[in-house]
Amino acid sequence: MSHLFDTLSVRGATLRNRIGVSPMCQYSSEEGMANDWHLVHLGSRAVGGAGLVVAEATAVERRGRITPGCLGIWSDAHAEPLARVARFIAGHKAVAGIQLAHAGRKASAARTWEGGHFLSKEEGAWEGVGPSPIPFGEKAPVPRELTVQEIRSIQRAFADAARRSHAAGFGWIEIHGGHGYLIHSFHSPLSNQRKDAYGGSFENRIRFTVETVREVRAAWPEDRPLAIRLSCTDFAEGGWTLEETIELARTLKDEGVDLIDCSGGGGVPTAKIPAGPGYMVPFAREVRREA
Repeated sequence: MSHLFDTLSVRGATLRNRIGVSPMCQYSSEEGMANDWHLVHLGSRAVGGAGLVVAEATAVERRGRITPGCLGIWSDAHAEPLARVARFIAGHKAVAGIQLAHAGRKASAARTWEGGHFLSKEEGAWEGVGPSPIPFGEKAPVPRELTVQEIRSIQRAFADAARRSHAAGFGWIEIHGGHGYLIHSFHSPLSNQRKDAYGGSFENRIRFTVETVREVRAAWPEDRPLAIRLSCTDFAEGGWTLEETIELARTLKDEGVDLIDCSGGGGVPTAKIPAGPGYMVPFAREVRREA
């Protein structure tokens, strides 16, 4: 029998069923602020009966937005409009989640209905950053390589975002570690060619993620679940692999991560992704079985 409508308890959170609404970018914010659009979009999913409703990729820094319309939580001022959304979700018996994110080298893009291209200076572009000065594609800007001091600052930004998420009433955090955004770009040899402690070996390439998770877990209440979305493979030769994902999952379990949200791709525009019904399911099966 299916377990779809069974409850699921993770730490102190109990989902009324196994239906989780994934974080879906809405590109409808001004300066990162949540508004009525987010209340209706997310609130209606709670009214509809989902057990978990996760707010879209929410930038921990202003420069960490994908587009000018992306949600943010880089200041205390962002917390109250988000709290309104969290209260409504919880009031309709769903667990309110939020995905904390940094777009890294894929930042400063136009909204999808405006073409999704990287913005020009005239369009208000801002600087993208990454582990190495390697652009996402031929027409993408070259990101600036982060210094170790800047890495520490971004990790603190994730922790501060977790504290604000708690203050806003969210009961679940997912860290975005996939789709070519900042965390994933550290994982993959296709985007990370650093020569210091954050590049080269597997242990070095996952260091940014492990340290960030450690910061967030310390800032986030012990009784609240912490998840992370991972691109389980780059779907590209020489890139991040499922075997590495499994090893990372084992490490993150010891750091207090409760759930791996298994996804894939997004790291390079040349990836050959075999999209189809259930094509990510084997990743989840392997991670669960091996980690």
